Amino acid sequence: MFWFLMAAMVAVVAAVALAVLGSGDGSGGPVTGGLPEAEPDRAHDPLPVDRPLTAADVVAVRLPLAARGYRMAETDDVLDRLAAELAERDARIAALEAELGRVPGPPPLPGPPPPAGPAV
Repeated sequence: MFWFLMAAMVAVVAAVALAVLGSGDGSGGPVTGGLPEAEPDRAHDPLPVDRPLTAADVVAVRLPLAARGYRMAETDDVLDRLAAELAERDARIAALEAELGRVPGPPPLPGPPPPAGPAV
């Protein structure tokens, strides 16, 4: 009786293993060609591309985590330092422009250089 139960248990385990492994995706269903593609994890608050970065942009960035992700404390320290230096830079630029009496305007748009004049 012992050998019959042992053989029955081995047969059941083998049948279940073959059914799961034979499905292709491990779900036990029909073969679908493997696992579905995982959607990549992206930052929820991407940095703006239509204007210069500000300290508030850096403070608002939240990087996604992964199984082999980044060291959160160190990365947050770097981002905090970068935000502080951006804020300090912006304040210094505003102070220098105020000393010169300039009113800051929009940044120049990138484009082709102006055409050169005729050679004389």
